[in-house]
Amino acid sequence: MDIQAATIPAGDDGGSDVAGLDLSSEAGARHCLQLLGNAGLRPTRQRLALGQLLFLGGHRHVTAESLHEEAMAANAYLSLATVYNTLNQFTEAGLLRRIAADGIKSFFDTDTSVHPHFYLEGEDVLVDVAEGLAFTKVPEALPGHEIARLDVIVHLRRKRT
Repeated sequence: MDIQAATIPAGDDGGSDVAGLDLSSEAGARHCLQLLGNAGLRPTRQRLALGQLLFLGGHRHVTAESLHEEAMAANAYLSLATVYNTLNQFTEAGLLRRIAADGIKSFFDTDTSVHPHFYLEGEDVLVDVAEGLAFTKVPEALPGHEIARLDVIVHLRRKRT
């Protein structure tokens, strides 16, 4: 299936083409279209291409750079700036969760539920913490505020031998 021919709505002027992308079945493309539509996002070629990479392969943690490399490998010729913009749009729409693991690099998590992570320092890898972490007390929000989300990142490094 050629995603341009099979899934792009008529009249889409979403910018540069996503040449030769063949990521999934027609059902997967329809699922991605529905996901974008439910989030209130117009299904441009770029959003569909990156959405299929992100959402049809199970739970993932990606950086803009790693997703850009995947898109290029899938013959989806998008600029790194387009990947960043699309990830930010997906985050604003609630489809992704941004996690700033080290203050410099952001990861984007396809699981938007509240859950903790391990960040492997020196390896630039983000991993979900297995079940078993429990919070017995969460601090009160400041007056006039509410807690929007809770991020817990446990930084790990290899033991020195």
